[in-house]
Amino acid sequence: MVSWLRANGKILFRGAALLLAGAAAGFGLGLFFAVPAGPGCQESDLTPVPDTGFASPAPEAAPASSLPQEEPVPEKWVCLTFDDGPSKTTPAVLDVLNAAGVKATFFVVATGYNEKYLPLIADAAAAGHQIALHSASHEYSDIYQSADAYWQDIELLKERISPYVNTASLHYLRFPGGSTNTVSRRYGGRGVMAELKQQCAEKGYAYVDWNVCAEDAVGGKPSAGTIYRNVVRETGKQTQCIVLMHDSATTRTTAEALPDIIQWYRDQGFTFCRVEQVLPAP
Repeated sequence: MVSWLRANGKILFRGAALLLAGAAAGFGLGLFFAVPAGPGCQESDLTPVPDTGFASPAPEAAPASSLPQEEPVPEKWVCLTFDDGPSKTTPAVLDVLNAAGVKATFFVVATGYNEKYLPLIADAAAAGHQIALHSASHEYSDIYQSADAYWQDIELLKERISPYVNTASLHYLRFPGGSTNTVSRRYGGRGVMAELKQQCAEKGYAYVDWNVCAEDAVGGKPSAGTIYRNVVRETGKQTQCIVLMHDSATTRTTAEALPDIIQWYRDQGFTFCRVEQVLPAP
């Protein structure tokens, strides 16, 4: 499991596999620095004041000699992640990714409103993209009433998408609002997120936040050019990036921005990875 620790204004991500033998040049597979998402992400993702509580600590790492050998992770990597799909915009996103030979990670929902698009999950998986869990309802007032309510939502999500993907193989999730959201306190109290983060490890999940936000789900329907500039700005000098984007029904311009985003990362020497390739499994 992973732990997120706030340090010097950033969140230090440490994986249980920090000592993997394949890591080189000072880069540990489980080491990941993530900064809180910028103001543009607050409307749809983070609440204004991030939670400063710690997640559960990572389990004691096994000796390096006993860990399985894996290919080293590139020094510069980026994970393109998409929330809130599949939807009518997902085919356009998949077309761009597949044409560019880029593999991404999709944190899917199954709200009932997107039922006819759920078969696209099978298409994404068949193309080599990673499928991960987001929410069945995405209704904060429902899923954050209690820890039990959240896990019931996850089980419902798995049930709804089970015809299209092997749900037993899904071990990564993203909390609606991220692990630092505070809106959950309105419904489940101040401790509900800390409880959920601790239970992730117990239930065999790793939760995933982000350190680059495309701000594509904010009000006003940003243009493709604005989304591209947001990604470039928030990436800055970071060399290990998890980018938050959306393939929901209202984020049509994300697919339009995607070719330029992919080309920019390539020009900067980044390698595209799925989340499961760079963050240790639970």
